[in-house]
Amino acid sequence: MGEALAMGLLEAGWEHADIDLAARRVERAKRVAADTSCRCVLDPAEILAGKQVVVVAVKPRDIHHLLEQIHSSVGDGQVFLSLAAGVPTTVFEKVLGEIPVVRAMPNTPAIVREGITGMAAGAHTTPDHLDLAERVLSAVGPVTRLDEHLLDAVTAVSGTGPAYAFLLAEALTEAAIREGLPRDVAEMLVHQTIKGAGHLLVDTGRSPFELRSEVTSPGGTTAAAMHILEERGFRALVEDAVRAAAQRSRELGGFAVAAEEDS
Repeated sequence: MGEALAMGLLEAGWEHADIDLAARRVERAKRVAADTSCRCVLDPAEILAGKQVVVVAVKPRDIHHLLEQIHSSVGDGQVFLSLAAGVPTTVFEKVLGEIPVVRAMPNTPAIVREGITGMAAGAHTTPDHLDLAERVLSAVGPVTRLDEHLLDAVTAVSGTGPAYAFLLAEALTEAAIREGLPRDVAEMLVHQTIKGAGHLLVDTGRSPFELRSEVTSPGGTTAAAMHILEERGFRALVEDAVRAAAQRSRELGGFAVAAEEDS
C-alpha cells in the first residue's frame, strides 16, 4: 500500500525528491527504488528529517519495532499518517508524545488510483493536519473523514471489500464455465459485468435497490437467481463476514495496545 501511495503521488505531480521510502529487506528496497525511482533505504529514521508527512504502511505486528527505530528522530510538526489496520492513534502517541496522528484505511484499488480511504484524527491532530493527510491520500482516490471508533467498520467494508468482489468474480467465473462457456469468455463477461455494475452505482447515484429492481423482472431469469441467493442467506453471510472482519480489526488494535503496554 505504501508503494501504491507513492506511485499515486508521483502521478499527481509530486517530485521524486519529495518522497523517500524505507523497506525492511534489501531485495525489497532495491525493487521499490527501481519501480518508483525514489530513494529507498533500510533505516526509516534516516528519511524523517524535513518531511511534513510520515506515512506508516507496515503490518500491525511491526508497529512497535518501527516506533522504537524512529522515536528519537521525529521532528516538530510532523504528521504521522498510519495505514496499519486496527492500530489506534494512541499507540503512536504513547511512544512518540503529543504528535499529530492520522489513522487511515485505504484499499487495494489504490493501485489503479480507484481506492477509497476512511481517516480519523488523533488527540493532537488539527483540521490543518487532516487537510495535509487528505492531500496525500487523495492521490489514490476519494477520502472520507470519520471518528476513529468507526475505522474498524471501514476496514471490514472497504478495506476488506475488494476481496468480497474478487470472491464473487471467482464464483461467477467457475459457474459460467460449468454452464459451458470457455474460461476466457467467462472471465471477460464477469470482469466487465462487475466493472459496469460498479460504474452504475457510482456514476448514476442511484441506490443498489433501485438498480437491482430494474434488472429483476417478475418471473424472469434474474428473479430466479435472486430467489436462490435470498433463500440461501446471502445477506446474512455478508453481514457475518463484515462483522468478523471488523472484530479482527479490533483484535489487531488490542494486540498493538497490549504490546505497547508490555514494552
